[in-house]
Amino acid sequence: ALLWCVLVAAWEAAWGQLRYSIPEEMPKGSFVGDVAKDLALELPALRARGARVFDTGRTQYFVFGLQNGHLSMKDRVDREEICAAVAKCVLNFEILVKNPMNLYRGEVEILDINDNSPTFPERNSVLEISEYTAPGTRFPLEKAQDPDIGVNSLQNYECSESSYFSLDVKNGDDGVKYPELILVKSLDREQQAAHNLILTATDRGTPVKSGSTTIEIIVLDGNDNAPEFTQPVYKVTVREDVAVGSRLLQVSATDRDEGPNAEVKYSFFKIPEKFDKTFKLDPESGEIEITQKINFEEQEFYELDVQARDTGGLSCHSKVLITVADVNNHVPEIVIMSVFSPVPEDTPLGTVIAIFSVQDRDSGANGQVRCSIAERLPFRLEKTFEDYYRVVTARELDREAVSEYNVTVRASDGGSPSLWSSAVLSLRVLDVNDNAPVFAEARYSARVPENNAAGALVLRVRAVDADWGQNARVRYRLWEGRVRGAPLSSYVSVQAETGALYALRSFDYEEVREVGLWVRAEDGGAPALSSNVSVRLVIVDENDNAPQVLYPPSASGAGWAGVELAPRSAEPGALPAGSLTRWLVLAVAAVSCLFLAFLLLLLALRLRRWRRSQLLAAGGAAALRGVPASHFVGIDGVRAFLHSYSHEASLTADSRKSQLRFSGGSCCDTLPARPPAESSGDFVPA
Repeated sequence: ALLWCVLVAAWEAAWGQLRYSIPEEMPKGSFVGDVAKDLALELPALRARGARVFDTGRTQYFVFGLQNGHLSMKDRVDREEICAAVAKCVLNFEILVKNPMNLYRGEVEILDINDNSPTFPERNSVLEISEYTAPGTRFPLEKAQDPDIGVNSLQNYECSESSYFSLDVKNGDDGVKYPELILVKSLDREQQAAHNLILTATDRGTPVKSGSTTIEIIVLDGNDNAPEFTQPVYKVTVREDVAVGSRLLQVSATDRDEGPNAEVKYSFFKIPEKFDKTFKLDPESGEIEITQKINFEEQEFYELDVQARDTGGLSCHSKVLITVADVNNHVPEIVIMSVFSPVPEDTPLGTVIAIFSVQDRDSGANGQVRCSIAERLPFRLEKTFEDYYRVVTARELDREAVSEYNVTVRASDGGSPSLWSSAVLSLRVLDVNDNAPVFAEARYSARVPENNAAGALVLRVRAVDADWGQNARVRYRLWEGRVRGAPLSSYVSVQAETGALYALRSFDYEEVREVGLWVRAEDGGAPALSSNVSVRLVIVDENDNAPQVLYPPSASGAGWAGVELAPRSAEPGALPAGSLTRWLVLAVAAVSCLFLAFLLLLLALRLRRWRRSQLLAAGGAAALRGVPASHFVGIDGVRAFLHSYSHEASLTADSRKSQLRFSGGSCCDTLPARPPAESSGDFVPA
C-alpha cells in the first residue's frame, strides 16, 4: 500500500514554493498534494480566479482539481524513463491564478522504487585467452545495467566458482562498478580447451533483484604475449561545437611478439549503440574521430572501452574519457505564461501584468540569463523564482496619454559573446472614466431676434471628453430655471446628442430682453462626470409696434380703435375739441413772447456794455493804466487755470464823483483787501 500513497507532502513557505514527493509508477489520478490547503486559499476563490496548471509546452504530469484543490497524477510516471541516471528526479509545475494574477511554483520529487533488475547486454559472451597468458592478468568483463538509483541500483557482482579465475569488482571514476576477471593459474589448452562461468549482478532493493550472463572462455594455443596500451586511461576535452570528422585523440598499444602475433587491431569494446554512432575508431591507427554532432546539454561525458587485439587472439583494454566543454550556442528562450490585458488605467502600483519564464540550455555562465525592459516604460521586472519573472506596474497609467504598450522583454545570457532573444508583450490600457467633459468655450452667448419662429436653432454648445468609448459619449441637458415665472424648459430646449439649443416659443423683446441659462454636459461613465457652462441669450428688438395715440382717448365702446368722431353740426374745417385747441395755441404764443422779450433784453445789455467800453477807450484814460494786474486762480470742474486781470481807472466828462478809491498792492494770486478809509485821497488830474 505504501507504493500507492504519498510518502511526503510538505509545503515550504519560503519563496512560496510547494514541494511534494511521490513514488514512481503511481496510477493515473493518484493524489499528490492538497494545494488549496498548503496555499491557504479557499476553494471558491480558486474557482473564481481560474486556477490551473500552466502548460509550458513540456509534458504535463499533473492536473489540478478545482473541486477539491488537489494536485493529482495525470498519468503513470516511470522515473527511469524521464530522469534516466539523474540522482534526484524532480518535476516542476506551476499553478497560475488570476484576478489578481499570481504564480505558485512547485516541485514533485519522483522517488525510485526497485522496479528494474540488473541486466547484461548479452545473455552469452565469449572470451578468448591464450594458454600462455601469465597468471594475474586481468580481463574486463561486460558490465550490467540497472536504471534504478541508490540501493535499488546495481550494487555487486558475483561469479561462479572456478579454480582458474577469480572476480574483482572495481569502482570507476563515475561511481559505476566494473567487473574484471583475474587469471589465477596458468591455462593448458590440452587439458581444458574451454571454461564456462556465470556472472551475476545484484542490487540491494526490496526485494533484491539480479541478472546473469554466461561467459564462455576459449583457451587459445601459442601467442604468449598480449598487446599493451601505452596508457591505462586516455582523457580528452572537446568543445561541443567541434566539427564532424575532427580527430579527437589516438590510442596506441604494442605487442612484444613478432610476426603476425604482433599485429594489433583496435576496436570499441561493448559500448552503447549511441556512442558507437557518435565516434569512430580506426582499427589500424587507433585514431578516434567524431562522426556526428555532440551536445553538451544531452551528454556531458563519454566513457569508451577500447580493445587492442593481436592476430593470435590476445587482447588488452583501456578507457577513453571524453569530456564535452559547453559552448554558448543556445539562445535564451522566453516563454510567456500569462498576460493581463487590457489593463485598467487606474490599476494600483505593483499589480502583476504578465508572468514569463526564461531558460538557456547552456551551463555555467553561458546559461545564466538576465532579463530587462526599457526604463521609460511604467513597468518593472521582478524575479520570483529561478528563471521566472513577472511584469508589474511601476508608475500610474494614463490611457489618454498612451493607450497601448508594446513591452519588449530582452533576455541575454552570460556567455562571451553574449546571446540574447526578445519577446513582445502587447498591453492595451483600458479606459476609466476619469475625465469630465470640457466645453469648447468658457461661456456662450447668442443674439436672438424677437418674433423668431418656434423651434428655431439658437446656437450649439460642444463639449469634448478625453476618455474613450462609452466614457467619452457626451449628452447635454438644461439646468432647470424660471423665466418670468415660467419654466425655462418652456422657452428653450437642448438636443441631448448634438448640444443644439432651440427656441420653443417666439420671444418678445418688450417682455423678455435677456435669458440666462446653464447647460450641463454629462458623459456615459459609471459614475458619470459632468461640467456646466453658462449661456446668455440676448433678445434683439425689431420694429414690430406702431405708434399709439395716447390722447384723446378713444370713445368708450367705439367700434373703431384710433378713430375720433366729430359731431354732425361741425362746420368744415372745424376740429373736435376746438376750444381746447385755442387755449393751447394762446399758451404757446404767450410763452414764445416772453422768451423773445428776454432775448431782446439780453441783447440790449450786451450792446450797452460794449458802448461803455468804447467810450472809456476814447477818453484818453490810458494814463490810468499800469495798475498792477491781479492774478486769480479759477477752478473749472477738476481743471485749474490761471487768469490775469488788469484794473484801469479813468475820469470822463459825465463823472459825478471827484474821488477815486484805489486798492493797495497785493501779491500775485491773491485777492486785494479793501483799504482803510483814511487812505483815500482826492485825485486831481494834472
